[in-house]
Amino acid sequence: MSRVGTHLELRIDGVAHGGWCVGRHDEQVVFVRHALPGERVRVRITEETKRFLRGDAVEVLEASADRVEAPCKFAGPGKCGGCDWQHASLEAQRRIKAQVVTEQLRRIAGIEREVHVEELPGTPDGLGWRTRVRFAVDADGTAGLRKHRSHALQPIDECLIAHPEVNRLGVPELQWPGVSEVEAVSSASCADTAVIVTPRGAKLPLLPTPKASAAVLRRFKGGRTQSVRGRRGIRETVGGRDYRVSAGGFWQVHPAAAQTLSDAVIAALEPKPGETALDLYCGAGLFAGALADAVGPEGRVLGVEGNAEAVRDAQHNLRDLPWVRVERADVASQLREWVDMRVDIAVIDPPRAGAGRVVAEQLAELRNRRVAYVSCDPATLARDLAAFLECGYELTDLRAFDSFPMTHHVECVATLVRNDV
Repeated sequence: MSRVGTHLELRIDGVAHGGWCVGRHDEQVVFVRHALPGERVRVRITEETKRFLRGDAVEVLEASADRVEAPCKFAGPGKCGGCDWQHASLEAQRRIKAQVVTEQLRRIAGIEREVHVEELPGTPDGLGWRTRVRFAVDADGTAGLRKHRSHALQPIDECLIAHPEVNRLGVPELQWPGVSEVEAVSSASCADTAVIVTPRGAKLPLLPTPKASAAVLRRFKGGRTQSVRGRRGIRETVGGRDYRVSAGGFWQVHPAAAQTLSDAVIAALEPKPGETALDLYCGAGLFAGALADAVGPEGRVLGVEGNAEAVRDAQHNLRDLPWVRVERADVASQLREWVDMRVDIAVIDPPRAGAGRVVAEQLAELRNRRVAYVSCDPATLARDLAAFLECGYELTDLRAFDSFPMTHHVECVATLVRNDV
């Protein structure tokens, strides 16, 4: 008989990757949301497999000292799935994320390392930071956010972790007939905003044209209704350099993350004038720009990115640096072509799925002295670090940053060094 919908009383023992806490019932593991370690809670079971149960803590019987009241009325069991830890103090959130990273390193890579998650500046309450928010739209044209592990929508009036300029676009207040998704974007460093829509049944999102804007996209400003004109790109400024990022492209969503991670990468790689540096999965060229300044005109920076629009952005952003070249290619394929090239340092910032063993092996063949690995997923980070260690690198440092307050996500920068080059 299925136990979905039934209730259990559990003592919460620990945390797991993905925003879950962990308890046990009759020796079976139960992954629980909306709980905290040490608490005794009543759990409604939402999913059952042969190996474990999932559930929501619907009543707290014994509360942790780390528990706080969630600031958002849409956070909680059965509601919006975007935030995992609004019921925990920010200090506790960072401690929990550090535990998760530590455990993933130990379990997957056999690495014993204590991790400290650093606070990013500018958002002391953990709210108002997310500069890109993707809204789902139901068949009636209502925009909202997905519930956890569900296609169901939670209608909202505003998102508390969204940047104020994202909320000012007023996406949830409007009707979006014929649209499946709406992405609202704001710049962290200027007044640029954009709205990108995905028509229902379409494979790719579209920037609104002026005609489409007048028909579908509206916002309220000063009491008047006016159409939104989508920009082709958002401008960001990091380290004194301006970057154009296509409105649907990738950029760090926390306003302080781009500068913080750029500084961390430079500290990890210790670039020297005249060196050759790689920026793999380079996106709009954030790290390539910082590396170009460090190695200078007598050095060179080679970027690799698979997305055509991101490559155009990177080439535009770095056009004044003739010692920088950005290639559109699969990273592993491009590294095979560069097997005989001298490379000193490399930064890799792969998508959530990670870089994989092949990329680690190919970088090892280039005999570069340092690698900075940037990751937003502790599990794939641990898997890839294990591959790098097997290829002769040593993990000398690992920094973690709270780039996504209120959620389970955490950004890490690992420093890998080879002493045999």
